Amino acid sequence: MKKQSLKSLPILGLAALGIAGCNGFSKMIKDASKVTYSVTPNPLQDNGDSVAVNISAHYPAKYFAKKADVTVTPTLKMSDGSTVALKSVNLVGEKAKGEGQKISYENGGSVNYTTKVPYTANMKSDELDIKATLTNNKKEFPAAKIADGTITTALLIQNDDKLIAAKDKFQKTIPEYDTTHIYYLISQSGVRPAEMNSAEMKKFKDFVQTGMMQGYTWDGVNVSAYASPDGETAMNEHLADDRAKSAIKAMTELMKNMKMEVEKADDKGKMKKEKMPVDAKLFDASFYKVGTTGMDWDGFKNGVQNSNIKDKDLIVRVLTMYPDHDARMKEIKNMAVTYKELADVVLPKLRRAIIILNAEKKSRSDAQLTALASSHPDSLSVEELLYAATLTTDMNTKLSIYKAAAKQNPNDWRCVNNAGYAEMALNKLNDAANDFAQADRLSPNNPAVQNNLGVVARWKGDRKGAMAYYKNATGAGTEVSYNMALVDIQTGNYADASTSTGSYNTFNASLAKVLNNDNNGAKSTLDASNDQSAMAFYLRAIICARSGDKSGMVTNLKTATNKDASIRTMAASDCEFLKFKDDTEFKAAIQ
Repeated sequence: MKKQSLKSLPILGLAALGIAGCNGFSKMIKDASKVTYSVTPNPLQDNGDSVAVNISAHYPAKYFAKKADVTVTPTLKMSDGSTVALKSVNLVGEKAKGEGQKISYENGGSVNYTTKVPYTANMKSDELDIKATLTNNKKEFPAAKIADGTITTALLIQNDDKLIAAKDKFQKTIPEYDTTHIYYLISQSGVRPAEMNSAEMKKFKDFVQTGMMQGYTWDGVNVSAYASPDGETAMNEHLADDRAKSAIKAMTELMKNMKMEVEKADDKGKMKKEKMPVDAKLFDASFYKVGTTGMDWDGFKNGVQNSNIKDKDLIVRVLTMYPDHDARMKEIKNMAVTYKELADVVLPKLRRAIIILNAEKKSRSDAQLTALASSHPDSLSVEELLYAATLTTDMNTKLSIYKAAAKQNPNDWRCVNNAGYAEMALNKLNDAANDFAQADRLSPNNPAVQNNLGVVARWKGDRKGAMAYYKNATGAGTEVSYNMALVDIQTGNYADASTSTGSYNTFNASLAKVLNNDNNGAKSTLDASNDQSAMAFYLRAIICARSGDKSGMVTNLKTATNKDASIRTMAASDCEFLKFKDDTEFKAAIQ
């Protein structure tokens, strides 16, 4: 805390001129330099759009006249010459009749004065004066300066609020698959011709043809084969293996002989149909992988439970009571009538091979999506449109795509939310506010939308409302806490702001640390940001000034003013550089 003594200072409680010397007032004027004071901070500082004024004055023993009665009014003298009188305080000697804080003549005393005033632009180059009036005869003391202007570094805050755009669900490749079955006669592994011409197999072939036409990537064929549990254990295990092998052989032959009809233009441009084979992978046995084989007890149990067999509950209990395969079947076969129903209804469906063909469908290319999003957005799905918007950095183009998506998908909150995101980047605040409000109606209390509504509120000057939205946005991401930090900077909660910026390396994150008196942290954060703007170098100069690094301050000021000439005027009146105002190198840096 800086302290000064003035030779002749009409400070808090100085006695008025003109009072008889025998009362001690003339001695107070003569010994005015014995009064000490401090102003914290000095220079004053804007803190959340207000300036705190903290004055401490100390009066030595045998100084304050016993009958002195003084009204003291701290006064701000603005840069335009106007003045603002702050709240007054009344000080009285120990025998004075007036009311106020008493100051002992024998022991002296201290006065602590605190008030807060709203910040205005005229305070940047102001000074804090003390005016005092002797209440006894209304005579005024000459004003005296006790502090310099106001530091306004907090006002350097930038609008880099973190908005949240909704994610698309677009996939570059889409998994596709189709399944078919081959059913076998009891105790046999040969594939019947009818199985290869079933309706299910025809559908499977259609899937292959569609995949070939649309350029699917084939990812393998999985084959699982089963035997019904009505045979002996050893026989069934071999039978299931044999069925897997026969299924693979039948499928590879089917694929090898399969021809697709496609339309192609001949030399004269006339379209004609041609037959083409399927991808060679599909008739390569190594492309087929055998999975599960064996007796299908699970299938048996499910088949029984889903049947209308009278004794199905009894059969299920047998499965529980007898874990051994052969014992189970012995008990079930003892139920002659029931077993006949099983043989007719359940068991034939278990003698099978399951063939699953896996593939990937390629989506449109980025180039195609970009072109269609501009020319024919109605030909794209909502996921394609939302993804296409991420392929450009031009905000006007993004906005156009998001608007098209919103028109085609009026009930999808993501479209209007993202339109608002682009509008904020284009400084279309009212349009963004309307779109975010619509997104909120479509998806009430959505954390991402709440965050974005908070940014709108802050930009409109409603910090309290912004913070309420951010509290509702919990879980939306680190963007929320960062945005809270910006409100904390503006309301003077610098410690919270410094913490809430988290791992973001931005101008504002560095600014929060400067305001929280963490110069080292501020420097490392700003360096990590790689911000090369004029204002970033100006903030670096402030950090150097606060750290006593004159060389760094001068270098950064030169860079800042070379990038933006208007910074010269800013620096000349900035109280961050007050102690350097007469330094020749400082003057040269801002000229």
